[in-house]
Amino acid sequence: MKSNVLKIIVIDNDLSFHEAYKYYFETYKEYSLVGIYVSVKEALLDFDNVQPDIIASEISMPDGCGIEGIGHFRKKDPEVKIIMISGQSDFEIVKKAFKNMANGYLSKPVDIDSLHHALNAIKYEGATISNDIAKKIISMFQRKSYAYFSERENEIIDYLCQGATYKTIADNLFVTPSTINFHIQNIYLKLNVNSKSEALSKLREMEYSAHLV
Repeated sequence: MKSNVLKIIVIDNDLSFHEAYKYYFETYKEYSLVGIYVSVKEALLDFDNVQPDIIASEISMPDGCGIEGIGHFRKKDPEVKIIMISGQSDFEIVKKAFKNMANGYLSKPVDIDSLHHALNAIKYEGATISNDIAKKIISMFQRKSYAYFSERENEIIDYLCQGATYKTIADNLFVTPSTINFHIQNIYLKLNVNSKSEALSKLREMEYSAHLV
């Protein structure tokens, strides 16, 4: 970071938001908006002129995914900080953004306070993530585990509770649907049920009982 006032560029193809961004930055003393663009390509062309410290970029862009733009910006300046902005909070998209070396992920709607908080987090801590996404990630690592079942069966139970189909579960666990069906039959046997709806009902009862202990 090169000075007390950090230079920011915003990439958003929705022109209706440009005025809002300009207003936000008029209120930020420690951040200066040095460019606002409608595409990654346009931002790259002007990059050397503005030399931003932080980039705030939409994920959905007309010239391709904003995530793919991260690598292009990194070639320009390996130290530049990049915040992805999106209305999508799907974990796979979030994971892809960070895998491509994003420094932050901010979910919409982006208001004057949430953007300022994100910029501060990047400035002082080097990374930022929206609270709603953080909660989703935490919940993924706090999956319920039942002692009655094997580790694989617990994984399948977690997917069943999310409403996933056998095929989806198989794809996510890199096994065949018949393998999933085999495990589910074992789960049904242990629960003494004959259907998915009965299984979910029984699991909810077990979870409720565990909370009462």
